[in-house]
Amino acid sequence: MKNLRIAALALLVAPTLALAQTPDPTADQRRSAEANEPTGIGAPAARDAQALTRARDGWWTQAQQTRDQRLQWFRDARFGVFVHWGPYSVLGGQWEGRPNPGYSEHIMRVARIPRETYKSQVAAKFRPDAYDARAWVKLMKQAGAGYVILTAKHHDGFALWPSDASDYNIAKVSGFQRDPLAELVAAARAEGLKVGFYYSHAFDWEDPDAPGNDWDYANPGGDKKLNGVDWWNNDPKFLVNTQRYVDHKVIPQLTELIGRYHPDILWFDTPGKLPFFQQAQVVEAVRRLDPNVVINGRAARTAEANLGDFLDTADRPAELRPTPGDWEAIPTTNESYGYNALDHSHKSVAHFVQLIAKAAAKGGNILLNIGPKGDGTIDAPDAAILEGVGRWMAVNGDSIHGSTRTPLDRQAWGDSTVKGDQLYLHVFDWPKGGTLRLGGLLSPPKSAYLMADKTPVTFRRVGASDYEFSLPKQAPDAADSVIVVKTDGPVRGEAGRLIETRWGGNQLLAFDAQARGAGFTYGDGKTARFYVDGLERAGNSLAWPVRATQAAPVKASLRYSTPGPVGPNARFVLRYGATTLSAPITATASPTDLRRLDLGVLPLGAGGLADLTLSIEGGDAPVHVFDLQLER
Repeated sequence: MKNLRIAALALLVAPTLALAQTPDPTADQRRSAEANEPTGIGAPAARDAQALTRARDGWWTQAQQTRDQRLQWFRDARFGVFVHWGPYSVLGGQWEGRPNPGYSEHIMRVARIPRETYKSQVAAKFRPDAYDARAWVKLMKQAGAGYVILTAKHHDGFALWPSDASDYNIAKVSGFQRDPLAELVAAARAEGLKVGFYYSHAFDWEDPDAPGNDWDYANPGGDKKLNGVDWWNNDPKFLVNTQRYVDHKVIPQLTELIGRYHPDILWFDTPGKLPFFQQAQVVEAVRRLDPNVVINGRAARTAEANLGDFLDTADRPAELRPTPGDWEAIPTTNESYGYNALDHSHKSVAHFVQLIAKAAAKGGNILLNIGPKGDGTIDAPDAAILEGVGRWMAVNGDSIHGSTRTPLDRQAWGDSTVKGDQLYLHVFDWPKGGTLRLGGLLSPPKSAYLMADKTPVTFRRVGASDYEFSLPKQAPDAADSVIVVKTDGPVRGEAGRLIETRWGGNQLLAFDAQARGAGFTYGDGKTARFYVDGLERAGNSLAWPVRATQAAPVKASLRYSTPGPVGPNARFVLRYGATTLSAPITATASPTDLRRLDLGVLPLGAGGLADLTLSIEGGDAPVHVFDLQLER
């Protein structure tokens, strides 16, 4: 352990020396700022720019050379399990008889529990004697997960392992003499799963030098908004504190985690609580300790750069926005990440099965969160969800693992994934008439069959890139039935949405539209927040290229909400060829009050692609646009 601590100190010194030797184009600005700062830490803006230049000119660019190699297992897995577990799990979402609103793992902050009280009445009682890492991993493997990530240290600052860098850990505070991390790593490796840790590097409510605790220490970065979101611009003196926190807790603990357990992935969070140059210092330290460990996208980022290996969505996504490159979404079984005994809002197995397929179709991963109890057992609803996902994965897992982004648009009935010359059709809505239409496939199909039982499926061509498949009346799986289509050569597709005009509806998400114009903003994908804003700007529009195999009238409706009042003349305008539909916009009760507005009937034509274009006229107030629905 002495060697690890020496290594950590070496990492602290090296970045400082290199930064001092790096030419700084804003040196005059930095020196001027330092003259007014007794701390002498340097202007954050200058240090941020210097850190970004250092990364791009050196260690980060070097790390990019092996990025594909270290990410390969992550891409192949497509599905993992997130575990939020710690002292907060003992409370189960309640403090002194009162329920805690929001995430249960944030109870220390929300209930403003003093550090010493949390230590003696919560952390000291965290003795998970029923914890069985092998049982956990067995359940996760049966669920089809390729990796597991456990919260080694969450925002409460508590280390889930016997840390030498901080006494605030499970051995010294809880008196628990087992090592949960070592047990999980051993169990995961025995079952062939990759394993990693969540580490809260920028938010720590225990450490007096860290951002976030504004009830014990009046530190910036908490709910009181002391000195604002970018607190370092108004409170530069506290940068000395956060530097001490990074140097003496964060990097030494990460040195322990990497040196003892050799994780495959490290998962960071809330980077905006620290200035970018300190975020970057943490990532550089990790890269020096282990060049092969995967790092998520919440470690160090600015508006122009992300020093992680992949991007992250917001928490609890319900819909997924198309995202370039590698990315991961982190839904949770209910509305909390840590265990909450009062939260019974668990989603269905079908919800998660479809979310996994939707993510894989867009080239992303799903990291599904569970929150075990304080005694170490997995809550029954969480276990049931994993078991249900596992039953589906046991039959259809090959359509997810190792799959790549589909070149086809979403379909009326679901989505698709790809692996070489195999196209997997994920049918969420089984066709009522016994035939399913697939649009946009340029590679000729050679054969097709149901993945569930290998029953052959016949098909015929009905357009230049459209095919019709004859299916049995009964769906093999109510959540997602998979049809395997083998093609002549690699799967190729073309853009454009094929509209189903015979049965059911066609949901065209605003997330999937072409945003034409400037100044668009996007919701984070949560329930009632998968919207696009910006149509109120002059000249802006959302466009969906669509086509149909046969002409038919379809009813068009729009789902929207308003964050505030709208003008009396504001109208939605939908154009398709020579047809224009229009309807007035009325304010909704709240931004989460989604309203379905009928626009009228569109005479959909057969043939090539034509744009469905949505705009707003007569108003300049923001409007959240969620989706356009077309149905017979």
